[in-house]
Amino acid sequence: MLKKLLRALLILMYKVEVTGLENYKNAGKRVLIIANHTSFLDPLLLGVFLPDNITFAINTQMSQRWWLKPFLRLSRVFPMDPTHPISLKDLIHHLGNDTHTVIFPEGRISVTGSLMKIYDGTGMVADKSKAAVLPVRISGSQYTYFSKLHRISRLRLFPKISIHILPSEFINAPDNLQGKLRRAYCGQQLADIMTKMMFVTSPFRQSIFTGLLEARKVHGGGHSIVEDLERIPWSYNTLITRSIAVGQVLTKSTSKGEYVGVFLPNSTKTLMTILGLQLQERVPAMLNFSTGSSAMLLACQVAQINTVLTSRRFIELADLSATVEQLSQQCNVVYLEDLAKNISGKDKLIAVIKARTTDYWYSSKAINPDSPAVVLFTSGSEGTPKGVVLSHANILGNLKQLEACINFNAQDRVLNFLPMFHSFGFTVGTLLPVMNGIKTFFYPTPLHYSVIPEIAYETHATIMFGTNTFLSAYAKTAHPYDFYNLRYVVAGAEKLQENTRQLWADKFGIRILEGYGATETSPITSVNTPLHYKAGTVGRFMPCMEHQLEPVPGISDAGLLHVKGPNIMLGYLLADNPGVLVPPESIYGKGWYDTGDIVHVDEQGFISIRGRSKRFAKVGGEMVSLTAVEQLAINAWPQAQHAAISVPDAKKGEQVILVTTQKLATVNELASASPGVALISLPKKILVVEAIPVMATGKVNYPGVADLVASGH
Repeated sequence: MLKKLLRALLILMYKVEVTGLENYKNAGKRVLIIANHTSFLDPLLLGVFLPDNITFAINTQMSQRWWLKPFLRLSRVFPMDPTHPISLKDLIHHLGNDTHTVIFPEGRISVTGSLMKIYDGTGMVADKSKAAVLPVRISGSQYTYFSKLHRISRLRLFPKISIHILPSEFINAPDNLQGKLRRAYCGQQLADIMTKMMFVTSPFRQSIFTGLLEARKVHGGGHSIVEDLERIPWSYNTLITRSIAVGQVLTKSTSKGEYVGVFLPNSTKTLMTILGLQLQERVPAMLNFSTGSSAMLLACQVAQINTVLTSRRFIELADLSATVEQLSQQCNVVYLEDLAKNISGKDKLIAVIKARTTDYWYSSKAINPDSPAVVLFTSGSEGTPKGVVLSHANILGNLKQLEACINFNAQDRVLNFLPMFHSFGFTVGTLLPVMNGIKTFFYPTPLHYSVIPEIAYETHATIMFGTNTFLSAYAKTAHPYDFYNLRYVVAGAEKLQENTRQLWADKFGIRILEGYGATETSPITSVNTPLHYKAGTVGRFMPCMEHQLEPVPGISDAGLLHVKGPNIMLGYLLADNPGVLVPPESIYGKGWYDTGDIVHVDEQGFISIRGRSKRFAKVGGEMVSLTAVEQLAINAWPQAQHAAISVPDAKKGEQVILVTTQKLATVNELASASPGVALISLPKKILVVEAIPVMATGKVNYPGVADLVASGH
């Protein structure tokens, strides 16, 4: 009777919703229920809403709390210490009696709002007892006053609480693993189950605008969320209002489903434009203006872009008048300044009212989560751009994958200088913070090496995303205290060099988290995290990603990586069939993406990149990694920049050329600095240049390097 009364009361107060009860019934008789621990309410919620008379394995100290004892009487209690071997043995014996037992593997209430350390002992209990592991996700209670997120998140009296019960799994360690190795293996398996649980129960099957509205509900409409060089912070209410206003006026010059070019720098107005287009079911196509007018024109042809949005002020400051002139001959160029004049006072008032009343007019199901959300352009073969079409679910799914691995909160501050036309800057640098209540400062270019450290210092940035090229340059110019507040620095897009990693560690005391991905994977495929980190690797795969390694002749310990998952693109737009979506497919079937990278995956799931499949030269029948050649040069001359390419050779098929900024560099000097390296792994020739060509993202521009080699300088 008391249980029924408490259930009714909790439903009334928190609108508690339980999903997956059929998974509870299908789990069997011997079940270890693992749940995330977000608040003091959690034992009560599980005790009231889970069927049967379950047992709680609760920390001994917690079970003695006077205010908890009355609620614990609703269920059986098994006091234990997750770090003590005897407690774990007793729990294994207890499960042997075919019971349903709840345990919180974190051993404490989360103070981050995300998963914290998972104790290996719980995984060992599941392995030894042969119990089914039933994952249960509690969400919403972290926003109550019963959580430990005071001063971290916005707490409310009666937020909605959900309990998600997932299908059960078993932890079975290999027989040859014993002792500490077996315990660590079981603990890792359990941590992976919980990480996967956090992802699959997150709301990523929705539109980006719906995600924005949910973020406002969590953090409050007045919460300041974005700012740029104009130094005028925008709140959620302001961002949503202006997105509605600009979206409405854009309906007059564009049509539903149309790809609309966005030719703008990092700024609050660019974000407003993107969201406004998406709200009206137009697809922003982010034009990479660093590639020049001819590449932009080709991109417009590939995606059949008729309208391009830009800004007169931006064109003037960036000196891009000639580019706009050429674009205007092919497309209708629309300036934001002109759009602003077309928004009347009445339109603005309507936008304000609509922004405050989204519950009444906006349907979260109005936009299909699998519909295109953005087009990002990546270089194809022979320099022809390819349009990568990402859906709303691709982007939000990739964000939720990352959030399941790394904790972010509304007290964080992101400095985003990566351009939005780059997938890293679009998804991670821009939308990740907006969807998590994290204030973002937009800086228009990553090339101001001495300014960006000052901006990080001034804005109290706690999170920064960058490439090796940029992070190395910032570290050399920054004062040791400029990055005092940073807690996450994540590197991607190119290999993080050891000298960059060491410089950040020595000068700032910061460990860079290296990740890996591609525009086609929205972009994160893997990342090192504070919980799972291995130097020299690019981390472990994102939750719910499958992978296959295709054997490569001549390479024994690595293979060509193919991936599949919720973050894999909808498809390509290609020059030979403009405007037509070509879904991803590889030798492993439809939906699989061939990354083109040759990688090694170790027993713990950490990925090491061996190089691009196209960046291997076949010299005398042997495979030589151009990336490895570059690494030899980096080891020999760490202060210089290097790039290796292959060119045809009449005798040996191909030969390797190293292009470097190291003065007077010779092959003999490189060989002396690389003891034990096979002769075939050394370049045939070295070309010394003033500068290595790079793209706007910081990556080496290999077609430009090839041009230098072809011209001989």
